[in-house]
Amino acid sequence: MATEASEAAAETGATTSRSASMPASGARNRRGEVSDKREQVQNNRNAKRRRVIDDENNGSSYMSIAFTPEEIAAEERRPKRKVAVLIGYAGTGYHGIQINHKEKTIEGDIFAAFVAAGAISKANADDPKKSSLVRCARTDKGVHAAGNVLSLKLIVEDEDVVDKINQHLPEQIRIWGIQRASNGFSCYQACDSRWYEYLMPSYSLLPPQPHSFLGKKLADSATEKGVYDQYMGRLDDVKDFWDEVEKIDIQPILEKLDPDVRAEVLRKLHDTQDQDLTDEGNPAQPDSDVVAQDAEMRDAEKPSDKPQEADPTKKELTPVDLALREVKVAYVAAKRRYHVTPARMEKLQQALDLYLGTHNYHNYTIMKSYRDPSAKRHIKSFQVNPHPITIGDTEWLSLKVHGQSFMMHQIRKMVAMAVMVVRCGAPLDIITDSYGPRRISIPKAPGLGLMLERPMFTEYNKKAAGLGKEAIDFAKWEAQIAEFKDQQIYRRMFELEEKENSFHLFFNQVDNFRTDYFLWVTAGGVEASHERSDRTEKVPKALEAELGDEPDGVEEVGTSREES
Repeated sequence: MATEASEAAAETGATTSRSASMPASGARNRRGEVSDKREQVQNNRNAKRRRVIDDENNGSSYMSIAFTPEEIAAEERRPKRKVAVLIGYAGTGYHGIQINHKEKTIEGDIFAAFVAAGAISKANADDPKKSSLVRCARTDKGVHAAGNVLSLKLIVEDEDVVDKINQHLPEQIRIWGIQRASNGFSCYQACDSRWYEYLMPSYSLLPPQPHSFLGKKLADSATEKGVYDQYMGRLDDVKDFWDEVEKIDIQPILEKLDPDVRAEVLRKLHDTQDQDLTDEGNPAQPDSDVVAQDAEMRDAEKPSDKPQEADPTKKELTPVDLALREVKVAYVAAKRRYHVTPARMEKLQQALDLYLGTHNYHNYTIMKSYRDPSAKRHIKSFQVNPHPITIGDTEWLSLKVHGQSFMMHQIRKMVAMAVMVVRCGAPLDIITDSYGPRRISIPKAPGLGLMLERPMFTEYNKKAAGLGKEAIDFAKWEAQIAEFKDQQIYRRMFELEEKENSFHLFFNQVDNFRTDYFLWVTAGGVEASHERSDRTEKVPKALEAELGDEPDGVEEVGTSREES
């Protein structure tokens, strides 16, 4: 897994070795031609970059800032130094951290701020590789980081360089500090472990509704295998939750409807829950009714002096549509009222404990086989905070994981696996089975809950202390980071979930489509589920987002494919 730094080093090394037997730069070979391999490599790179910008992105780029030759010539030359840049960001609205030509990314905005603040010269503004830009940990679309590190060469003579850079950044991206480093420093190679936090509503631990596709499969399989009592025993404190919701929340809505409307509402509810998941995914429409009604209710509450005009593009809602929305909103409201019990939290912790140590996580990422040595990863700790917090109407759980390194989607799939096991009353040993050679499909929990807490540089800092160099440590900015997390990260998580019901929609998708991809949670175990024959196997479109197989628009070349 090469990084951009290693690729650049390999390229430079190859050029150097080839040049050793060649005439010096500017000298002529036997045919009288000037040999300059470095210039040729640079020209080739520039040509490739221009093709991407001009042919594929209509002449624009997020990672190449152009200046005229006159502007470059007029700029004062200033020395650049290898540094570690400590950063934090809320990933909402960005296509991840990794800079690329086509999409708005965290690094793209930071690179532009470096240039605007004079920390990167105009001569080097057209290509981040000229500054040897490397990231410590890759984060994907919408994922946040309270602490992450970049290493590159910057002009850092100005004492207020951090303030100057931050002036050119949005409030959701901050530079905490810039520290000098040795010329060979790579933040990716020097990092020895990473801490992540995952926040999720506690209602994620509720079992599937009994009349959903997955709910029926769980009960039928347990009965067939003769383990129904054990299955219900693992659900203990939540086994009656949905019966009470039907009685207290749903029946009063249905009873006030005309008989014909009530019958049609029930038919549509059941049709949604029983629809097949085809290869084209045609029935897989997100349950957006709740979101739409929430928006309409908010709009209705806003005071306005202007008369409201009818929107001719909006479909007029029938009594069935209105009742259906009311029922779905009631289901979500019931979920949000749920408060997790200590017993359910203990089951979740037991599941998380099974990740500790070194295991084969080929089922927790994409494009890796069981025999790939890089699929083995070491988890140091994985803890759920025993004290949930309540924000608005929703109770939230905090899970923190500490590992040496993580593959793309690994944490989100680890969370989803543990949650699926607990909410579906599955035996815990299914997690152990997932480390084996059989391929199983594990859904990818919503990205809005994931945050890189900070990377660790334990061994590097020991060596740095012996050399009299400054350690890479976020502790000195602890107060600023805590405030940033509250204002820019947690707030966005809570508001986005409140607005879009992301976790409700995620589990609704997983529970309500007739597919055997996730039937490993049933008493039939892994043998009851679909085994993907190859990582490139065509996946039903409706499951692409849940499985993590969809492209995210981020250029993958030269990355370590760290956790998303």
